[in-house]
Amino acid sequence: MGRLILVSLICCFLAVVVTAEDPYLFYTWKVTYGTIAPLGVPQQVIMINGQFPGPNINSSSNNNIVVNVFNNLNEPFLLTWNGIQHRKNSWQDGTPGTQCPIAPGKNFTYHFQVKDQIGSFFYYPTTSVHRVIGGFGGLRINSRLLIPVPYADPEDDYTVLIGDWFTKSHAQLKGLLDSGKLLGNPDGVLINGKSGKERKSRPLFTMKPGKTYKYRICNVGTKTTLNFRIQGHQMKLVEMEGSHVVQNVYDSLDVHVGQCFAVLVTANKKPMNYYMVASTRYTKKVLSATGTIAYVGSKIPASPILPPAPVGWAWSLNQFRTFRWNLTASAARPNPQGSYHYGQIEITRTIKIVNSNPVVGGKLRYAINGVSHVDTPTPLKLAEYFGFPEKAFQYNIIKDNPEVAAAKPATLAPNVAQITFRTFVEIIFENHESTVQSWHLDGYSFFAVAIEPGKWTPEKRKNYNLLDAVSRHTIQVFPNSWAAVMLTFDNAGMWNLRSELTERRYLGQQMYVSVLSPEKSLRDEYNIPDFAELCGLVAGLPKPHPYAGA
Repeated sequence: MGRLILVSLICCFLAVVVTAEDPYLFYTWKVTYGTIAPLGVPQQVIMINGQFPGPNINSSSNNNIVVNVFNNLNEPFLLTWNGIQHRKNSWQDGTPGTQCPIAPGKNFTYHFQVKDQIGSFFYYPTTSVHRVIGGFGGLRINSRLLIPVPYADPEDDYTVLIGDWFTKSHAQLKGLLDSGKLLGNPDGVLINGKSGKERKSRPLFTMKPGKTYKYRICNVGTKTTLNFRIQGHQMKLVEMEGSHVVQNVYDSLDVHVGQCFAVLVTANKKPMNYYMVASTRYTKKVLSATGTIAYVGSKIPASPILPPAPVGWAWSLNQFRTFRWNLTASAARPNPQGSYHYGQIEITRTIKIVNSNPVVGGKLRYAINGVSHVDTPTPLKLAEYFGFPEKAFQYNIIKDNPEVAAAKPATLAPNVAQITFRTFVEIIFENHESTVQSWHLDGYSFFAVAIEPGKWTPEKRKNYNLLDAVSRHTIQVFPNSWAAVMLTFDNAGMWNLRSELTERRYLGQQMYVSVLSPEKSLRDEYNIPDFAELCGLVAGLPKPHPYAGA
């Protein structure tokens, strides 16, 4: 009898374990203005809960994240979660094309699950050009305890947010862009909101001799590639943008705008202080910031001799070619688990993206294939979901082949392309300019199979890495070069494809990709949240009949 009771209790326990919902993490954020002087000039910045940068989110794979954002600014505000895939849930993407901005004095609760993801990410504002004055912070997703990572647990885990910085106000910078001018050169560089030039600046991080630490490095800046290095120490790269990678060792890393790397650093040098350095690349005047790492128990100051940065973009291209996906690591990855042979899938569509900077109405704009995107009063996803997209935008004014539209004047319009659900697509980013570009796709990770100088042709496919290209969400394109990515569009929703360079995105170098499931089922896409704000053409309308269950 006792054994029967014990078995029954075990079965009940197992049933609870099996059916238990994944853990929830709750956050309440108050978004406000604040005044600080990171480059010695007092200026207004965006703070979250009084912090600049904003608070870190520390989660694990499959956690449910609930963030209640109160907008105490004097203008609308949105946050996007850079690199988070939001499976079936573009309602939480935080872009003007997917949801109504949070009005001043109002709040919105983001609710999303970091489903089957691991890695280093960050969040930032997508409204106006708010990113230039803050509102960003780190977001990490740890592996679940049952899934081993391909390295020993570090002694500690540090987030390092690097980025270029301006001392002009948000209104001044926005005014420059609205008048058809560019932002110009940044005034400096920050590491976790500090330049390293502050008086009596405290160490940002500490290390115990002999211990190994993880540093998650993200470029949260506006327009500038940064090189990151640590005085006297090498960095073992273990993860980038949600993928474990082959563990090569680097003296420095070029981190392009929007990208994140995770490295392991061992405190195996003389116990003293050491500088982290982030310096601009491809700028006439090199700007840099430093942050101090202190060995525990030592008061010896860091050497003023900083390690040099590399020269030229060819160095960065060669570094890209060393990045390889770790195919033997246990981790969240595209299905089937651990054996996703993307190189053996037939390409169903090729889309070439060519950036351009047309002058429209006497003002500078940026475009994709001759179309310069403009946001609409009704978010594109809402218009589509309510069944009258034609009242807000027109599908497919962009062409897969940009040469078709090259001779025509640029068009100012909402830029929305339809892509068939679950098709395997090749996207080519071709850069005809003399500056480095950075592109990001929300809702997905793609395989970055090649970057090469010159123009792309179908014959270039023979140079693709079709075995272990890294699955990531941001790709750089060097001057007069191209980059190729491949992915399956299996995540239904409305997703933003954009330049990560703020001035380019704001001036139209972005578009949306509509991926509709013909089933209209909860198996493929979630319904609009009950608490979602309605604006524009759908304000006050009853919400459509919800999708049926999976």
